[in-house]
Amino acid sequence: MNKLLIPLLALIVTTSCSVKEKKNTQTSTANYLSSPAQSPSGEPYLFTDDKGTTYLSWVEKSENKSIFKYAMLKGDQWSEPLVIASGNNWFVNWADYPMIATNGQEFVAHYLEKSGESTYAYDVKLTSSKDYGKTWSESAILHNDGKQAEHGFVSILSYKENFFVAWLDGRNTAMEGMDHHEGHHGEMSVRAALLDKNGKKINEWELDKRVCDCCQTSAAITDNGPIVVYRDRSDEEVRDMSIVRLIDGQWTAPKSIHSDNWKIAGCPVNGPRVVAKGNIVAVAWFSMPKSESEVNVIFSKDGGATFSQPVRVDEGSAIGRVDVVMLDDVNAMVSWMEGATIKAMKVNINGTKETPIIIASSSDSRSSGFPQMTKSKDRLIFAWTDDKDKIIKTASLPL
Repeated sequence: MNKLLIPLLALIVTTSCSVKEKKNTQTSTANYLSSPAQSPSGEPYLFTDDKGTTYLSWVEKSENKSIFKYAMLKGDQWSEPLVIASGNNWFVNWADYPMIATNGQEFVAHYLEKSGESTYAYDVKLTSSKDYGKTWSESAILHNDGKQAEHGFVSILSYKENFFVAWLDGRNTAMEGMDHHEGHHGEMSVRAALLDKNGKKINEWELDKRVCDCCQTSAAITDNGPIVVYRDRSDEEVRDMSIVRLIDGQWTAPKSIHSDNWKIAGCPVNGPRVVAKGNIVAVAWFSMPKSESEVNVIFSKDGGATFSQPVRVDEGSAIGRVDVVMLDDVNAMVSWMEGATIKAMKVNINGTKETPIIIASSSDSRSSGFPQMTKSKDRLIFAWTDDKDKIIKTASLPL
């Protein structure tokens, strides 16, 4: 897998498709919020828990140390940041960012820690808190393969009284001491586990034994149970989006949500996002069939068992980096990057869509990361990395 493919793809998309961009985009009325992060900072993650509290996590750099922090949104102000963990041997990556999850009291968080000399030898480390995120436990490794290989692109969600986690697992990708990105010796898989309130593993499953190497996983909880959406990888190198569902204690076989038939020899580092409200599911993703970039959203009314036809939302120069939230039972908001611009669009489950909105200007470089979006009561909250100032910025958009 060649990660150098991505800057080239971004360049091709930006230069060859910019002339197609439509002129019906409107500027948003987003209000900037004072950021709780200090420079240099990056790798934001944004979510709202079941009780309606919005959280932002990120990584700050201090000399040779990485510091994982989070804050809660109270009105229009972020709370004083709290430290989750820190270390000087972390794997910090623009696309593979740490996350936190909470059921309102107990918290679970993850970060990536180097496990060997190879560039992509690192473990998923879990830590938990029982006191609303004030103090955190000693970290433990999520997976038990013991291999110095790539593990990451994690999704964590609260699930009933426990936590659900999915991740990409490289235990089969490389021989010890060898970097599988320099030449494959196996296949990346996607795995999932159920954790208790203390972050201890209750159960674990392999969901798909051959998937794209470095696109984010995404998970949601439907009325029927957890679902995981990810970029799959066929023997012919077709890398479309697949879904697996936990039904009555058993995982379904991987199933494509739509046949883009994007055949690509390297990983595009551009994963999907999925959200669920009851059994209404929305998935947003980036693809380049026929060498033309596009961002689509697709809906399911039965918990991900079947899907409607996709709705394209981009304006011709998308580079992906998508997010999606449900606004109500029939409307979703999709965000993505159109070149260096962060945009959003409201899409109805019946396929109708509104005018795209410009949220903010950013950068199409890797260091600008993946913009984040979440619904917080009667507004949307956005977070992204300002590549120029090397700091996370946040904004709210009234609905």
